[in-house]
Amino acid sequence: MLERGLTGLFRSRWGVAVVIALLVLAVVGIGRLFADDDSERPLLDPVAPATTVSVDPSHEDGVVLDDDPPATPKTSPGTAQPEAVAYAFASAWVDHESVSAKAWHDGIMPNSTKNLSDELDGVDPADVPADRVVGQPKLTPVGDGLVNATVTVDSGTLTLQLVAPDGRWLVDGVDWDGS
Repeated sequence: MLERGLTGLFRSRWGVAVVIALLVLAVVGIGRLFADDDSERPLLDPVAPATTVSVDPSHEDGVVLDDDPPATPKTSPGTAQPEAVAYAFASAWVDHESVSAKAWHDGIMPNSTKNLSDELDGVDPADVPADRVVGQPKLTPVGDGLVNATVTVDSGTLTLQLVAPDGRWLVDGVDWDGS
């Protein structure tokens, strides 16, 4: 008799709907039991840049970015400014003529992060597409401890990403544009 009742229940649309609803409620209930209490977590990311949504039809994108300038790069006392680090790195990067790969790597290492130094370990300095630095670095602050520096070299533009996790600026990324 019980078997006939269950079979009848699963043959009916209402019975299947009730069983699915009970399964969903069970899964949600179990999930809430094991989930952390996130009721105190803010809905907005406090690190995200400040934006204001505009309802003014004259604004093209509908979003107005905060007009505050990016933070000025901070340097710990006694350490080099980001411009000096970028120039020293760029000078060592283009110094590739008649030097061994180890000597070239040793030249860029003092101004680079461990990650970048590891990436550039074993690079053939003959592959460096520039021979000399022809301009001073131009900085674009990105954040409190992050700056992009563009350095004009004889064959294009070298873009360096500098980070200062402990107030000491180091190059963490290199990009070259041959235009």
